[in-house]
Amino acid sequence: MTMADEKILMVLMSVTEMAKAKAFYAEQLGWSVTTDYGQGDRHWVTLELPGGGASLTLSTMHGKMKPGTMTLYLSTSNIEAAYDELKAKGVKVNEVKDDLYGPGSGVKWFDLSDPDGNRWLVVQS
Repeated sequence: MTMADEKILMVLMSVTEMAKAKAFYAEQLGWSVTTDYGQGDRHWVTLELPGGGASLTLSTMHGKMKPGTMTLYLSTSNIEAAYDELKAKGVKVNEVKDDLYGPGSGVKWFDLSDPDGNRWLVVQS
């Protein structure tokens, strides 16, 4: 296998309250639950994004990870539609800006946080 063949398969994220985190990603963001296993402090849920790609696994088994410390990026071909859809689902989203890479860069983006404070940047691709 060469580096050109590799891709990110999964991102593991620590969460404080699984039910709240699972509802946010599945119900508000619209991701599909593919695995829901365990309970209490040994519980994980894997979700698949609507467009496929790497999956997101939420875990109450924190290890050295702390909930609320991640920043992740998603791309979209229509930033306004993504913003409107999430806002309509009750997701608290910050306004669309056009300066992801600094003033005048013209790259449109907005951000939101999950229930634990993990930050997601949604970027126009």
